[in-house]
Amino acid sequence: MPCPLQNSPPRVEHLVVTKEGPVLEYICKALDLPPLYVEDLIQFGAVYYALVCPKPPPTASPEQIKVYEEVTDPSILRQRTSIKGKTVREAQKTFKITRADEIVEAGTYLRVHVHPKRFPRCYDIDWKSRIIAVTDDYVVLDKPAGTSVGGTTDNIEESCATFATRALGFSAPLLTTHQIDNCTEGCVVLARSKEYCSVFHGKIREKKVKKLYLALAAAPVPIGILTHYMRPINMAPRLVSEDFVKGWLLCQLEVLECKKVPWPSSEIQRTYNLEDCGWALKDFAYECQINLLTGRTHQIRAQLAACSAPVVGDSMYMPAAIAEIVCPGSNPFGKNKKLYSNENDKSLAIDEWIAQHGKEPSVAVGLQACQISWDDGQHCYGARLPWWR
Repeated sequence: MPCPLQNSPPRVEHLVVTKEGPVLEYICKALDLPPLYVEDLIQFGAVYYALVCPKPPPTASPEQIKVYEEVTDPSILRQRTSIKGKTVREAQKTFKITRADEIVEAGTYLRVHVHPKRFPRCYDIDWKSRIIAVTDDYVVLDKPAGTSVGGTTDNIEESCATFATRALGFSAPLLTTHQIDNCTEGCVVLARSKEYCSVFHGKIREKKVKKLYLALAAAPVPIGILTHYMRPINMAPRLVSEDFVKGWLLCQLEVLECKKVPWPSSEIQRTYNLEDCGWALKDFAYECQINLLTGRTHQIRAQLAACSAPVVGDSMYMPAAIAEIVCPGSNPFGKNKKLYSNENDKSLAIDEWIAQHGKEPSVAVGLQACQISWDDGQHCYGARLPWWR
C-alpha cells in the first residue's frame, strides 16, 4: 500500500472546495498528493466532509478566517440547494468520505488526516487463531497488543474489528462494544449487529459485565481494593489522586492475587517491542490478578503507577512513578504531596508532574484482559496465556 506503514507526525489539512468535482482529484491537486495515497486515506476513513465550513479555531490563520467568512456569507449559503431546510449547525456536521469518486460541490469543507495513526502489527497476526468464540450475536476476540479494537478517528481500516471480520468471512462488519488500550492484549467482545451492540452496552451500564485482568507490575501490589479518583479530562496521561477530589471520577480495582515471577527475558522484550523505562530492579516482576470494579481509560496503569508499582513496559506511567520514588512529593496528588500556598503554584506543579510522564507504548505492556463474563457467569471466556509467559 502506498500509505507508509510507519507513524509520521500528525498532519491535518482543512480545505474548502472551490470547484465541484470528484473528491479524489480535488485533494490530490490541493495537497499535491499521489492518487493512490489519497485512495488509502479514504479507505482508512481519514477524510471527512461537511456541507458548510465549521468556525475556525482561535489558532486559524487570517487567510483561513477570510475563506470561512466568504463561504459562510448568508448570500452565498442561500444559493446552495444542498443545505436548504438545514440549519447552519446541521450543515456543519462532519461525515466520512467513503468513495474516491464522490462528487463534492463548491463550498464543501474537507478535513484530511494526511498522516493517519498506523497499526502495522495488524498484518503480522494470524487473526483466525485469535478468535475465542463465535455466536449468532457476538464474537469474542483475544486482541493482540499493539492493535486498536475499533480503530481511530483517522484509521478504521487497521483495527481488530476489521481484520476479525475478514478472517471470519463475514459480509457485515463486526461492531465495537467496549475498548481496551492499544498496548493491552486480551478478551474483547465484538457485536454482529447494532441490536446486540446496544444490548451489550446495556449490560455494561447495569454492571452485569465482569472483567478480570493480569497485570505484570514492577513491584509488589497489596491484596485488596485500591481506590483512587481520576481527573475528568479526556487526555493522557490520566491523573489520579489518593484523596477524594470533587468532580473527579471514582476508580476502584480489586487485587485478588500477587505472585513473584521472573522479569521478562531480553528476547521476549525484543519480540514485543517492550520499552526500557529505566526501572532499576529487573530480576523479578509481580503478576497480579485484578478484578476491575470501575472501567476508566488507563485505570489499571494509572492506579498501579500511583502505588509505585507501574506496569512493566509502560513508557507513559513508569517514568512518572520513578520520578516520585526518586523525589517524593513530585506527584501533587500522591501520599507525599506538598502543600501549596496558592493555586498558581499548584497548577505549575501539576504541569511539571504531567511532563514526568512519557509517550504511549508502541506495542505491548504487561497487561492482559484475561477473562470476560456477563449475566452472572452464564457467558464466560478466557484469553490464552499472556505474552510474558
